[in-house]
Amino acid sequence: MKIAIIGYGKMGKTIESLSEKMDFQVTEIYDENNPFLTCKKSTADVAIDFTTPQLAATHIKHATDLQLPLVMGTTGWYEHFNEVRQYVNQNNGSLFYATNFSIGVNLFFALNRNLAKWMNTQPSYQPRMVEIHHTEKKDAPSGTAITLAEQTIEKMDRLEGYTLTDGFESEKIENKSLPIMALREPDVPGTHTLIYENEIDKIEITHEAKGRLGFAQGAISAARFLIGKQGIFNMNDLLKF
Repeated sequence: MKIAIIGYGKMGKTIESLSEKMDFQVTEIYDENNPFLTCKKSTADVAIDFTTPQLAATHIKHATDLQLPLVMGTTGWYEHFNEVRQYVNQNNGSLFYATNFSIGVNLFFALNRNLAKWMNTQPSYQPRMVEIHHTEKKDAPSGTAITLAEQTIEKMDRLEGYTLTDGFESEKIENKSLPIMALREPDVPGTHTLIYENEIDKIEITHEAKGRLGFAQGAISAARFLIGKQGIFNMNDLLKF
């Protein structure tokens, strides 16, 4: 498998470091000095993009024009999703996107859906979320936090949306909004905690990433999955959830 890396930051370098262990070749690298949009033809089998939300939609369209299957690891671009989906489908493109490529996080998603469903029958518990990422993280709340929030809102009748907040003291369940505190600290790959609390007790579920390795391995697995396919796919397709 020949991979083009788009974005040569920490994630791009982590993906490159796995080439021998996971049996693939990095044949192209695109960064600020060699922008992906200048690529006229790619010899890679698939590309993996960890750049910025501002470039994501444009990169997806460009990869589609090149007929280059693309794994989009960047989050924070989903307001363009309908436009991107239409473009990819109309032009026979191949896109794999996820708010998080970690296998553990996607198992955590499944756990969160079930807990939210059970908590829907327990109105005394007030739900809230805390997410912590590294200081270079551009979007807040993170894509993973938004996925968790959307799952929770879907399962709980008393919630209608989510709110980014600096603290929980004034947040009440009557607001019908799930409060999310997004913290940014140095060298934190990602921690997400769902909290349910009433006057009697508190229930928490947490996923804490120990490093970037899980995200990189998941993205590479997605790249293998995407080769030879047309359309739009996500982690549910890869993991057969």
